Amino acid sequence: MKNIGFSPSATACLLNKRMEKNNPVIQAKPKINYWKMSVEEMTRIQAEGRHPKLLMHACCAPCSAFPLEFLSGVFAVTIYYNNSNIYPAAEYQRRLEELKRYLEEVNPTLPHPVQLIIPPYRNEEFTARLAVLKDVPEGGGRCFLCYGLRMDEAYRYASEHHYDYFTTVMTISRQKNSQKLNEIGRQLSHKYPNVPYFYSDFKKKKGIDRGQELSRLHQLYRQDYCGCLYSYEKRQEDKQRKIEETSADQV
Repeated sequence: MKNIGFSPSATACLLNKRMEKNNPVIQAKPKINYWKMSVEEMTRIQAEGRHPKLLMHACCAPCSAFPLEFLSGVFAVTIYYNNSNIYPAAEYQRRLEELKRYLEEVNPTLPHPVQLIIPPYRNEEFTARLAVLKDVPEGGGRCFLCYGLRMDEAYRYASEHHYDYFTTVMTISRQKNSQKLNEIGRQLSHKYPNVPYFYSDFKKKKGIDRGQELSRLHQLYRQDYCGCLYSYEKRQEDKQRKIEETSADQV
């Protein structure tokens, strides 16, 4: 099996960090204002008269909408759609086609057209990497590993193709831990030192509201689960439970 991300030791590290998080004796780290960092970096770039190339990992059109609007005036953005976590294949394709449609609609309005790169889809291989953490609840170590695997693959591409920055749209989501995502980005920036990581918290300052507005404006498909096999199964279980509860109430 081809190695597409974090090693087993990195997985163990993620689990240890989860245990530390649940240990009341260990004091939580103060939160970093990544939104402020992103604005300061963009202001510095503009003051220097630069227009750098940025590779942005994107998981779907709705999560890409505001980050693209926010970044496109400063960066030449290329989207890297590496999401082998998404199950089933039809869902992966549906999200990809919606992203393509969105780019076709907005590219004429952006200062610089956004390019789209689509690496191979390898869901079975990816799911096997997550299997060791299949019983970990949503939002915990399994998700952190998933973020890291996808960001590592995309960051490697940015490094090999000499981009000026790398980032991910995932900090737009209320369901995703922006502190953890930026921590992963910081760790990967040491692995790929020729490409700085662009820190972000796209959900802040009503970014998430603007993203939802753009989604409505372009009538974007909005999925009802994150993506992996385990989140898909959990969503199906929740739907079935609601059906059963509704049926019971009607008896």
